[in-house]
Parts: sequence; C-alpha cells; structure tokens
Amino acid sequence: MTADERIEVSRPVPAPPSEVFALLCDPQGHVAIDASGMLQDAEGERVTEVGQTFVVHMDRESLGDLDLGRYDVTVTITVLEPDREIAWKVLGRVRPQIGHVYGYRLEPTDDGGTLVTSYYDWSEIAPQWREAGIFPVISEASLKATLGILDRTVRRGYPLATAR
Repeated sequence: MTADERIEVSRPVPAPPSEVFALLCDPQGHVAIDASGMLQDAEGERVTEVGQTFVVHMDRESLGDLDLGRYDVTVTITVLEPDREIAWKVLGRVRPQIGHVYGYRLEPTDDGGTLVTSYYDWSEIAPQWREAGIFPVISEASLKATLGILDRTVRRGYPLATAR
C-alpha cells in the first residue's frame, strides 16, 4: 500500500472511547456524523461483531460527480475491537464490488478523552475501479469534517452514545 491509496486523519475528542465507539456501532450514528452528505438514513441493529451488516440509504448528489440517484449499500463490519477499532467494507450494486474500507481507531488520552483516527483505504480495490481513476471518492477534508461532526455529536450527548 502506498500513501496515495489511504487517507488517515486524527482529532482529539473530549469523550471516553466507549462513548465514541457506541456512536460508531450504531448505523444511525454513521448518518449523524457524515460530512459528505451522501448518507441519508440507515437500517439495522447496532453492530457487536465482525460479519454483521446494516443498510445505508445513499444519495450521491452532494458530491456532484455521478448521477446515481438514491441507492442502498450494505455495510459489512470487517474489524470490531470494542472501544479500540471498527472498520467496514461497502457492498453496493456495482460488480465487481469495489473493495474499499472505511474505519476508525480509538486511543484513550491522558485527559479521559479519545484520539480518533478516521481512515479510508482503497489499496485493495478491484482492478477495474483502479483503472477508472475515481479514487479517492471521499477527500481528506471530508474525513476531517466528519471528525468535527463526531466531536460535536458526542459532546452534545448522542442519544445512543451510552447505550451498550
């Protein structure tokens, strides 16, 4: 993997890892913090283990790049370490599947907060998508903005942040 196949951004959040992790395990939490504007709604249960899935209702209009209309994707959890890391692949209607990964790593800080690192990795995408030259779809700025929204959402008391 090279630096041009992965984006990582970090931000300290003044909340314990357990609260941040609870938000990230909730499908609606992903919608609540999305800065891209693509995630419109979600269906599914809070995730508790690798292999679980939930559906996200998408609209790519906010990116202004492809007119896909409204569509659904399935998020499949690939990494789930309580209060430490969560990652997933997005499975959509395109074939072959793209194969990009999104995730968050959480590190407790000395002040009781969390250093949250968001990552977006397209190092293992299908050759067809690599040749299309469309990656990264989400910018570093969008990942940073999402972390800002995550910070604000957790500090304001995300409704399910303490539900475990």
